[in-house]
Amino acid sequence: MTKAVLIVDDERDLLNSLGRYLGNHGFSVYPAETGLEGRQILLEGRIDIVVLDVLLPDINGLDFLREMRRTSNVPVIMLTGRGEEMDRIVGLEVGADDYVAKPFSPRELLARMGAVLRRAELAGRGAEHAEPERVGRFADWSIDVARRRLISPQGEDIKLSAGEFDVLMILARNAQVPLTREQILEQLGEDATQVFDRTIDTRVARLRRRIELDPKNPQFVKTERGSGYMFAEPVEWT
Repeated sequence: MTKAVLIVDDERDLLNSLGRYLGNHGFSVYPAETGLEGRQILLEGRIDIVVLDVLLPDINGLDFLREMRRTSNVPVIMLTGRGEEMDRIVGLEVGADDYVAKPFSPRELLARMGAVLRRAELAGRGAEHAEPERVGRFADWSIDVARRRLISPQGEDIKLSAGEFDVLMILARNAQVPLTREQILEQLGEDATQVFDRTIDTRVARLRRRIELDPKNPQFVKTERGSGYMFAEPVEWT
């Protein structure tokens, strides 16, 4: 099935060349030179993946992503300036799925898009085939596997990105067992040699902000020094 990609970048030459390249590799390409155009395209039709530049003429790409994440879990690959590590870190914290530093080869971007889309499809397939009654419960919280929802003790539906929910599921399924970052990446299906080394840390930090009363002194997602992370509470699955 043809995938639809939204490319938001104000460099017209890049939009044209990248659009031709991705079009030749089976994508339906929707170009946008401004954040406003990108928002409109997202509203008008189904987009499978977004390639988003950090520097846009009308809005910062990170602000675009923050706004997008309030209503959408569509995978996003950020385009950042080479050496702009802070943009990459903030992008991952806000909800980006991957990043590519400019200048880049279209072939590299295509490979990263393929990896991100495969992870999203696997996550969706798992949700489709999950048992409807499969629910994890811990400290009055509930994880609804089939609907990929996290419910607070007050009954609030906590909005998680796809990456945050995937990390939560891995930790909760291995509750009270320490996992290294490499083990988490392996269960995510991500190649540790191709992933930014703070990917897991930033996803955990975002997750803590969603579920911990004090993210700096977490009750649920504990840091295992020299190892990785552990979900400290027992989880009952029904």
